[in-house]
Amino acid sequence: MSRPVAYSLFALCCLLLLVGGAVFGRARQAQRACTGVRLRIDNETNNFFVGKQEITALLTRDGREPLVGRTPPELNLATLEKRLLANRFVQHAEVHRGITGEVRVRIRQNRPLARLVHADASHDQYVDEEGHVLPLSARFTARVLPITSVPGGPELTPKFFQDSAGRSYLALLKHLQADPFWRAQVAQVTLLPSGKVVLWPQVGEQLIEFGYADRADEKLAKLLAFYRHVLPSTGWDCYRRVNVEYRNQVVCQ
Repeated sequence: MSRPVAYSLFALCCLLLLVGGAVFGRARQAQRACTGVRLRIDNETNNFFVGKQEITALLTRDGREPLVGRTPPELNLATLEKRLLANRFVQHAEVHRGITGEVRVRIRQNRPLARLVHADASHDQYVDEEGHVLPLSARFTARVLPITSVPGGPELTPKFFQDSAGRSYLALLKHLQADPFWRAQVAQVTLLPSGKVVLWPQVGEQLIEFGYADRADEKLAKLLAFYRHVLPSTGWDCYRRVNVEYRNQVVCQ
């Protein structure tokens, strides 16, 4: 037998051994019972609405269906993901099996954008970046922008941010949340019966009449210019009302 042929046969044998080992390992893993649960909760926004205890309770139906000891045919990973997503504070969930038999779970939490404040505080809710309403949590209180509606103003119902008018208010809240300056400066947003918006600042006594929630970029740019170029020379308490709803002008009183 020539040397090239011998090398080829040796390489073929090695390949068959590798393939066979992989198949055997996969078959063995497919029958291995769950050895434990590894949980990772991504928390880039420093929210703590869900923790290990809540996630474990969802996965095991409050301990009635433990995962440890169950074989792969007894574990429906898609069903486990659906259980996790039933919690509205869970934005995304991934469940898969690890090499050593453990169930690996990765959670990304939902991000509240603002708090819908009602006359009865027990009815308060959060709204997320998609306009979906989230309940308050006894576990954690998010430091987000409060939004109120005066009597006769729009009702802050779960469907408010889902129509075309409500989406414009949602876009304004996103602008305020995304910019560090506005996130620190705006203390509250109030909706008037006309549908127009009033912003209450953290610093200064000015009532900011924003108008309707449209053209947020333009109006906030004008307001920022007012803060930078007008108030340093006139003083922060010179004006009581600042109106930015009209194009190309800022009206102060």
